[in-house]
Amino acid sequence: MFQLGFPIELYEDVSKVVEIIPTETYNNVFIGVSKDKIEYLLNGATVEFPYRIYFLDVADETLNKLTFHQQMVLHCIYSRSCDGFVRQRHLRALLLMEYEDWAIPYIVKVCDEYVVEILEMTYTILKEQNTECFKKFCRENNKLFCKSYARMISYWNEFYRDKYSQFYKYIGRKLFKECFGYSRAFERGNPASFI
Repeated sequence: MFQLGFPIELYEDVSKVVEIIPTETYNNVFIGVSKDKIEYLLNGATVEFPYRIYFLDVADETLNKLTFHQQMVLHCIYSRSCDGFVRQRHLRALLLMEYEDWAIPYIVKVCDEYVVEILEMTYTILKEQNTECFKKFCRENNKLFCKSYARMISYWNEFYRDKYSQFYKYIGRKLFKECFGYSRAFERGNPASFI
């Protein structure tokens, strides 16, 4: 269920991570993984992963026994957790690692969701990094990225408009424009003008 979200050369690492994920779920939900999937392109290859997972988080002592790549895989998987605190914890750990390009779809996806603290944390970390790899990924997934931008705006409008009355100052907008490279050119679908 998770193999399609990672490069084939990580098959054994993903298998090892899946073995240690608890079978227990939050609130005894009867499924561990949502039927809805996220699908992106990454360097021309399709990447697919669950929209949400409901499994309880992995204990730190278990996480610490994993290799570097296995930890990165686990952080990616748990960035899809139904619990916002768990998503934030694993996303933060992922952002502070020397993550590889295959982690980018997971990072970008979390940023079109409704937890403003995750947007703030992600922006704070990414604004200090070279984000060309994120911009390339977003250009490759132009239509989906535009939908993500629209989702981010709708959550601002629904939940944060009172606190951040001027959208141009909203942290989600700053993250999408500065770190992910969003511009009006994305909406026009003209790849030559993205650069």
